[in-house]
Amino acid sequence: MKKVAAGVAASHPATAAAGLRVLRDGGTAADAAVAAVLACCAAETIYTGLGGGGFATYFEAATGQATCLDFFVSVPGTDGDLEAGPMVAVDVFFGGMPQVYSIGGASVAVPGVPAGCGEVHQRWGRLPWAEVVQPAIELAISGVPVPAAHAQTLDSCAPALAWGEGAAVYTPNGRRLQTGDLLFHDGLGAAMTTLAEAGPEVFYTGEYAAIMVDAVRAGGGCLGPRDLAGYRVLETPVDHATLAGHRVLARHDLNRTVDTIAGLPGELARPGRAVAVAEALRDQGRQRIGDTTNVSVVDADGNACVITTTLGLGSGVWLPGLGINLNSMLGEGELLTDDLVPGRRMSSNMCPLVVIDPEGGLAVAAGSAGASRIRTALIDTLLGVLVDGADMTEAIGRPRFHVVDDTVHAEPGFPRDELGALAAAGWRINQWPELNHYFGGVTAVGQAGASGDPRRAGVGLLL
Repeated sequence: MKKVAAGVAASHPATAAAGLRVLRDGGTAADAAVAAVLACCAAETIYTGLGGGGFATYFEAATGQATCLDFFVSVPGTDGDLEAGPMVAVDVFFGGMPQVYSIGGASVAVPGVPAGCGEVHQRWGRLPWAEVVQPAIELAISGVPVPAAHAQTLDSCAPALAWGEGAAVYTPNGRRLQTGDLLFHDGLGAAMTTLAEAGPEVFYTGEYAAIMVDAVRAGGGCLGPRDLAGYRVLETPVDHATLAGHRVLARHDLNRTVDTIAGLPGELARPGRAVAVAEALRDQGRQRIGDTTNVSVVDADGNACVITTTLGLGSGVWLPGLGINLNSMLGEGELLTDDLVPGRRMSSNMCPLVVIDPEGGLAVAAGSAGASRIRTALIDTLLGVLVDGADMTEAIGRPRFHVVDDTVHAEPGFPRDELGALAAAGWRINQWPELNHYFGGVTAVGQAGASGDPRRAGVGLLL
């Protein structure tokens, strides 16, 4: 059985470094993943933040058990004393197409990131909580340079991110942040310090809870004290599918990643498999603008922790003086289902997963950003590693395609014979001019190495 080297993969060099630092200090995969996620909340606020939600999948090497925690956002309104007002529509250009997006106080759902990080640490962490939060405190105080890939995402998402108080952060002095500029949130260092000292409950029943309620309600939302006090992290079922003799373990996400893998044919040789993969993906196709980020960690004992979090595009409602933007999940049209009553947990495309090899050992710990492209990105990466024998960097970095209705969107460099097979099967082909953050942002650690997605400035660091 090939052992997976301890390491961290993330979508920002500073995020990965935070996780690796905690591993080096004797932390578990859970400690390092939480440290990296909190670092994301300072370094990757274009994608995520303390005001967002997410999912964590933890693999315990000693027992072979995988557990998934749901700390995604919940629908507010359990207080019952206020109706939400209208949302604010903004035009966001994504993939070259204008799309209407909704933000403002009415788009804010109950956030789960602080509670989720606390629960992962409590269950599987070893280091003191304050030590795990420390790298994020330092990044929040110093600010973090913006990578080129993040600046490109900001170009698309600025109408939402730079709305209201976000303008001072993302377009200081009227100029949008560019590659190498410092991303800094005034007050976030103090907020992270309080999180380290008081614990996650400060956001739910402590001093920040009242601040959050006042900010959301001033912006037209209905989030109340009961919504926050009643929020709980949930354990969600883990299902599996078989791919190339390996077991892929993950939650059932909105885009049905596990079911899609299960629906792939046994014969997956190229170029013919492109048509089979496209057909398996076809049952979903609506494009969604909101974005995410992912952290994947394996420790020296072989435990793995994968955490995916999101802010949507951010509501533009900021906690005053704390540098924290709140999520806009109730403005995400694709996530709105008929059963969304106050207190109900919202659905998500996020799918942190682990792959177990035929001998029962860990083969891959992976997750992806990219909303409705998460499933596509993960499946292509797993095919690269498990079927094609690529190393992790090659599997994540190679050109991908994504299916929307009857159209295959393909990055440049995707094999021509496979595009030809798709066209012959009746698919329309839309060739993109460059590798693009639209196609997801995988981070993974496994037997094939550790890597982050170049589309998101991702890196993989081994201990």
